[in-house]
Amino acid sequence: MTVEQQIAEAFAGAGVTAGLHAVDLATGNQVAHHADERQVLASVFKVPVLVALLRSDLDLTQQVTVPVEGRTAGPTGLSTMTDPVTMSLRDLARLMIVVSDNAATDVVMDHVGLPAIRQTLGDLGLASTDVGYDVAGVFQTFLDDAGLATLDEFVAEPTAELLDSMRALQTDQVNVGTARDLTRLLTLLWNDEAASPERCALGRDILLQQVWPHRLASGFPEDGVTTGGKTGTLPRVRNEVGVVTYPDGGRYAVAVFTRAEALTQKNPAADAVIGRAARLAVDSLRTP
Repeated sequence: MTVEQQIAEAFAGAGVTAGLHAVDLATGNQVAHHADERQVLASVFKVPVLVALLRSDLDLTQQVTVPVEGRTAGPTGLSTMTDPVTMSLRDLARLMIVVSDNAATDVVMDHVGLPAIRQTLGDLGLASTDVGYDVAGVFQTFLDDAGLATLDEFVAEPTAELLDSMRALQTDQVNVGTARDLTRLLTLLWNDEAASPERCALGRDILLQQVWPHRLASGFPEDGVTTGGKTGTLPRVRNEVGVVTYPDGGRYAVAVFTRAEALTQKNPAADAVIGRAARLAVDSLRTP
């Protein structure tokens, strides 16, 4: 059985459809599974936002005060805090990636601007990826499509019909991209080609601080192997992109995007298969 067949079997066993791309940063050798099909990025779109910030002329030490009023909702970071907060742009970007802070993300995007983010995608050759919404904008599409006034009204267990009507869950409308595009972006960042070497190093440091261990990192439990990346989660959607580094210096950019049949908010099988599929791909790349 080929590695591609093993990966397809793993996804099917977890009840998901998926796109995967893995590439050896040293050799360019790759493993692909629907790598050029557009996927819903969910919070993975924050990686292009980070790179656009790194490429900008903005002073990353600029202090920004984020008031309570108008903050984008979310389960982590500034989104949950009850008082105004002042911090640098680079630390807002850190919160955006490390704990996927929605409020911090939208503040960063306000400073960078959507045109600059889209220009970054074009300049770096990510032709199949589009970021046209901040997090608040994504949430607004959910409300508009469901005919609701607030996120609190969104049902805990939405039907398949309702989710199928959501623009944010379609692969051609709201913040979409391909696995191959995202591994290209990570490769450029790890090779100091996405921005200046100093700023690329900052980007790598931020991605390496991500706290979630249940997806990509779960496939690489060895203490000597590091993973740095970004998750993304929406109803039915569980993603992660990142770079896996081995003690011998081997580096592998991996992007895994999944869409589940199940409607449940908790889906440990879908979480786990991201690490499982990534490990199959990387093991294949490391096999002579």
